[in-house]
Amino acid sequence: MKHIFNKGKDPNKPTLLMLHGTGGNELDLLPIAGMIDDEASVLSVRGNVLENGMPRFFRRLAEGVFDEEDLIFRTKELNEFLDDAAEKYSFDRDNIIAIGYSNGANIAASLLFHYQNALKGAILHHPMVPRRGIELPDLSGKSVFIAAGTNDPICSPAESQELQSLLEEANAKVELHWENRGHQLTAEEVGAAGKWYLTL
Repeated sequence: MKHIFNKGKDPNKPTLLMLHGTGGNELDLLPIAGMIDDEASVLSVRGNVLENGMPRFFRRLAEGVFDEEDLIFRTKELNEFLDDAAEKYSFDRDNIIAIGYSNGANIAASLLFHYQNALKGAILHHPMVPRRGIELPDLSGKSVFIAAGTNDPICSPAESQELQSLLEEANAKVELHWENRGHQLTAEEVGAAGKWYLTL
């Protein structure tokens, strides 16, 4: 997968896995990584799927309707990429915090839904529920921050609350942060995520 790896100053810090939104690339969220932890290593990945020329992490059938088969395949592909990257760049595979926005947040949530040890935790900006009707792995010890917009036209407040419930039922510790905004990624929610990160 096309990516950037920036080695951090402190090897004991988590590696931040940056996952962009639809139409973004591996450069998009680098400033946010610096705002969350400027001493951590950063692995920023570009999605392998193109939708009308725009990079994404998995296909969709329509707005808000995921191609479930492709989602499962791409989640496995990303998980295996993380295994390889940890070996290549010598970072702790068990100490990855994903930071994703929109489509990137959805693939990060999918990692949590499908692989018990894929991530130590996640900051999910405007995620949706990746899959329904499956049993999640035991996520004890995992921490998740969800940033949601009360007026988000793509991801309804009910969707955010459902994702929180599903993760909590799998024993993850979840904080749901609301902004009185739509689907955009705001400086305020990044600031709130930064404060949450300090509690890990």
